[in-house]
Amino acid sequence: MLYIGSHVSFTKNSQLLGSLEEALSYGANTFMFYTGAPQNTNRSNIDYNLTQEAIKLMKSNNIDISKVIVHAPYIINLCNPEKFDFSVKFLTEEVKRVSDLGVKYLVLHPGSHVGLGVEKGISNIILGLKKVFESTSCNVTILLETMAGKGTEIGRNLEEIKTIIDSVNNERLGVCLDTCHLHDAGYDLTKFDEFLNEFDNIIGIDKIKCIHINDSKNVIGSHKDRHENIGFGKIGFDTLLNVIYNDKLVDIPKILETPYVDDKPPYKYEIEMIKNKRFTKYNN
Repeated sequence: MLYIGSHVSFTKNSQLLGSLEEALSYGANTFMFYTGAPQNTNRSNIDYNLTQEAIKLMKSNNIDISKVIVHAPYIINLCNPEKFDFSVKFLTEEVKRVSDLGVKYLVLHPGSHVGLGVEKGISNIILGLKKVFESTSCNVTILLETMAGKGTEIGRNLEEIKTIIDSVNNERLGVCLDTCHLHDAGYDLTKFDEFLNEFDNIIGIDKIKCIHINDSKNVIGSHKDRHENIGFGKIGFDTLLNVIYNDKLVDIPKILETPYVDDKPPYKYEIEMIKNKRFTKYNN
């Protein structure tokens, strides 16, 4: 089954219910959200009644909550020793919030080593994740996102992610692929089946639990991380369609994080194109 959705908002007054209603307006059957602004620590208490209303509405619309995704805020950086304690504490709190919402998956940028070096950065991530898992017993899986390799980002290749996963050694740790990031990191998505074979040999394809579907403004290997709308970038519509409909990833939720067009979300049109398997230029 195709599980396709996009990033949606999450507000204090409507919370998960509002996120769901926005997703439904795009014709989506899954979605992703931040539980608060990704750049700060401001978080409102989870409203149990709103959560239950959302779950009820999901069931009536045949939406599987196990396919819904939360994205951790960017301010978490387990690599940086100056922010390590804060990052562990805040990520732990975020895992608990995700659990309270009934959501299973939390996507996390591995972090940036800020000049410490890759080896030390990875070591800090491993230690931080172990602490988070030790402090939480809920059924929430953290998904390490594949990164473009901008600046001092960790997760720019499969080997770095493998090192973290093997060292943490916890079933609650998986992977979120990002098509723009993979392309910008130097992976050729026109050979996606070959990439999946490589992924399976290095990490194990069963670890893939989410895919961010984004075109890229940049040439392959640019390490810049600039998302583009589906079919308008250097990856291309047909290549992305092959990722979305790949037989090995049928039940994996696919999430759009493409830029707004004229200050409006393009997700309804992009989801329609993906469902129809036909690229068309759209107007908001």
